[in-house]
Amino acid sequence: MFATIYTPNFYLQAALRHRTESPMNPVALIETHERKAIIVQLNEAAEQAGVRTGMTPSQALARCLHVAIKTRSRAQEAVMQEILLHYAFTLSPFVEATAPGICTVQFTDHRDLGRKVSRAVEQLDRSGISTQAGIAHTPDSSFLAAHLARPVLQIEEPKEFLDPLPIETLAIGCES
Repeated sequence: MFATIYTPNFYLQAALRHRTESPMNPVALIETHERKAIIVQLNEAAEQAGVRTGMTPSQALARCLHVAIKTRSRAQEAVMQEILLHYAFTLSPFVEATAPGICTVQFTDHRDLGRKVSRAVEQLDRSGISTQAGIAHTPDSSFLAAHLARPVLQIEEPKEFLDPLPIETLAIGCES
């Protein structure tokens, strides 16, 4: 069995981790290492105000004058990734840092997985990192389940889980 621990909006969470902004305030994150600064992640309040990824900061401000524009914090991203890996290694010695804000854990002992993974997600939340996790028989299925989890989703029957999903769901792996 595998578990994927997924940190939605990882870069944005890292940039805001020790800030006091309310989640009700619109916030957008820009990538400054590109030729042109563009928004790479945003919170729900910014999205509801009409801000979209790929916009420039001036386009975002034209849609929502109160949007806070933040820059990526690579140092804080590294710290958050280390914390994520720390809690993943409390579950099993078989952990892969799959992508920024995502790690995959392989289990040899399948007993009580839901409780163990839920506890790790709760500990991460107490550390100021909002995560969700999926548990399944394959790494790919656990990855999809993690994206749909609120906060933990365990898949026992992959066919029953995958059949009703729209094909667009499979594009999740391309954007992370």
